[in-house]
Amino acid sequence: MNTHEIKDEEKIVQHMPGEDEIAGVSEAMKQLGDPSRLRIFWLLCHCEECVLNIASIVNMSSPAVSHHLRLLKSSGLIVSRREGKEMYYKTADTELAQVLHHTIEKLGRITCPEP
Repeated sequence: MNTHEIKDEEKIVQHMPGEDEIAGVSEAMKQLGDPSRLRIFWLLCHCEECVLNIASIVNMSSPAVSHHLRLLKSSGLIVSRREGKEMYYKTADTELAQVLHHTIEKLGRITCPEP
């Protein structure tokens, strides 16, 4: 057998995600590829906050936070609600957001283990 041959290639190809599925995964990963967005997403997995509080917690300007929130919201990873003049943000109640949150937590423990 040639070392480049793949056993059960047909089975593997049948289970390979389609282009649309891969594009969706790639987009979600791209959104969280930015360290600032990743921090904001992680924060919103744990609480609901307004822009000013998020900016204070992550030590960023409100306009910068608003920019990242728009991108996270457009990708469906977070949702917002209005209360008076304030908008509050939190992680979307979706399987994708939950899996990404779990993955971030797991990767954090792997890459930065406690002593």
